[in-house]
Amino acid sequence: MTDKTESTDETSGRLQELIDLVARLRGDRGCPWDRKQTHETLRTYLVEEMFELIDAIDSGSPDSICEELGDVLFQLVFLAQLSDEKGQFDMREVIHRNARKMIRRHPHVFGDAHVSGTSEVRRRWGEIKKTEKPRSRDASILDSVPAKLPALMRAYRISERAAGAGFDWEDIHGVLGKVDEELGEFKEALSNGGSSDADHTSMMLEFGDILFTLVNVARFAAIHPETALAGSTRKFEKRFRRMERKAAEKRKPIDAVPRDELESFWKEAKNETT
Repeated sequence: MTDKTESTDETSGRLQELIDLVARLRGDRGCPWDRKQTHETLRTYLVEEMFELIDAIDSGSPDSICEELGDVLFQLVFLAQLSDEKGQFDMREVIHRNARKMIRRHPHVFGDAHVSGTSEVRRRWGEIKKTEKPRSRDASILDSVPAKLPALMRAYRISERAAGAGFDWEDIHGVLGKVDEELGEFKEALSNGGSSDADHTSMMLEFGDILFTLVNVARFAAIHPETALAGSTRKFEKRFRRMERKAAEKRKPIDAVPRDELESFWKEAKNETT
């Protein structure tokens, strides 16, 4: 069995190896491309690497997850290196600050506090966060939700913050009733024809209201809508690809298959997949 101290030392050494590698890439005799990068130019690459990691997690492949985790870590070390060069902070400070924050936010693990379950952990987490960054008089509890989050994820976080302040339905039945109400308003907007820009804007907003309300249904059901939609999209994609293969077996492109035959392909694909 590997000694825990040796394992920790090896991990620290590996991280230092990566920090040194990035510093060399940025050095006078380093890579011209790497030397040109800034925090702003790396934003896109970080986002891409994060989505590749998410794809790897969804694939369930340990090798892919390991590789993509490494790519994300490289981006983080690179960003820290840029700040180190400006005399702001380095990767060690990033790690130290985050470790202190996690210890502070887990008093039930690193202190004497006791919790009854995950819901209390989340409540206390929010309370501790409030003490870390005192809010100004004009601040909103919604300010902590990043503006650049994908719309579905941001809707979930916004509704979560509002619910934490007491602005919420009493139970899931109330929010399900709201779904019916919003669907009715969308149908009414559709009935106006949608010929003008104003009509189209109205339809768009009413449809957005349906999505936002469904996000709250997911929250009450303890389902993350992003995860749920990603799963359903993967399921549809898997079944549609099977339909394409069935069409190819008949030497037809999928868009040349008659509708009734497409329905037959779809039923077969559903029976063959979960």
